[in-house]
Amino acid sequence: MEAPEDDCPPRPSIRGPHLLMPDDTMVEELNRAHALPARYYAGDAMLAMEQRAVFARSWQLVAHQEQLAEPGDHAVGQIAGVPILLVRGADGVLRAFPNVCRHRAGPLALCDGKGARALHCKYHGWTYTLEGQLRSAPEMQDACDFKVEDIRLPPLHVREWQGLVFVALAQDVPPFDEVYAGIAERIAPIDLSAMRYLRRDNYDIDCNWKVYVDNFLEGYHLPHVHPGLSRVLDYRAYDTELFAWHSLQSSPLRDSTELYGDGQAFYYFIYPNVMLNIMPGRLQTNRILPLGPDRCRIVFDYYYAQDEGAQSRIAADQAFSDEVQNEDIAICEAVQKGLASGFYVPGRLNPKREGGVWHFQNLLRAAYAGPAGESA
Repeated sequence: MEAPEDDCPPRPSIRGPHLLMPDDTMVEELNRAHALPARYYAGDAMLAMEQRAVFARSWQLVAHQEQLAEPGDHAVGQIAGVPILLVRGADGVLRAFPNVCRHRAGPLALCDGKGARALHCKYHGWTYTLEGQLRSAPEMQDACDFKVEDIRLPPLHVREWQGLVFVALAQDVPPFDEVYAGIAERIAPIDLSAMRYLRRDNYDIDCNWKVYVDNFLEGYHLPHVHPGLSRVLDYRAYDTELFAWHSLQSSPLRDSTELYGDGQAFYYFIYPNVMLNIMPGRLQTNRILPLGPDRCRIVFDYYYAQDEGAQSRIAADQAFSDEVQNEDIAICEAVQKGLASGFYVPGRLNPKREGGVWHFQNLLRAAYAGPAGESA
């Protein structure tokens, strides 16, 4: 039931870039909040602004520690259009660099690898140490005042947490410990770092990346879209909690002895595009990567505890996860068509069930109104 008008505080506003209309920038209290307008979910200009204001100014999940266990192990990725290289140095330190040679922008690695002794540009052969110092540059002896010791790869922020590896491009990203504060303690005794990586599934979906995130952030659709999942989760006890940079949806598990066992389901969303689906004995990480204004890729990585029940759990989890994902794909693609129809007017959010959507969309509004967004 809607709160009486006198109980609803006035709505403050924030200033946004020219891509947004004045009403779009309103930060509303949850009990009077509306969803984002359709224009947020379309257009190359909007996505280009988000790459600068959202993805380039946040911590991005890039790899897992098993990929980078020994000196010379390396992994490649991309953040906001910037090629990224992660490498374990000879000193054992994990570092991140743009995967861009300081000569003429060639790549230092084309794929993940193990045990490299140096970083060799694939374009002209310039060679760097694993720590990013230029070591040799073929045939540059005639270049005046050229000194290899003066050239280094620019370092990026990198952080290892619970077996996962994150990179940030910008200098002023929120402190990592604030973004992921309290998660490891909340899920105890589950230890994510003790789980072992098993496999990756990629799904390319015909919807804007935010449509998929919005869908993840609410359990309101469970009874209507996920009949199988609804039998495993207790919808009456399904709860949403909001923190500075992440939100948590949780529910007791029921009738899931063969699949997950007893315990709690934790669905963490960490702004702007990382999801941690945590069940007893299982971690599933999701990364939501925009491929265009109306297309995105969902990268699923699966990790499992190494115990007696692991094999049976893995087999059952594969089929069940595919079922849930296919249901989400179908509804998200249908929603994208609805947003593009020209007939959508932003609806009211459900205060009990859609607090996570409200929280995410307000973090986006703040990013859009910041310096990177206003430069659009």
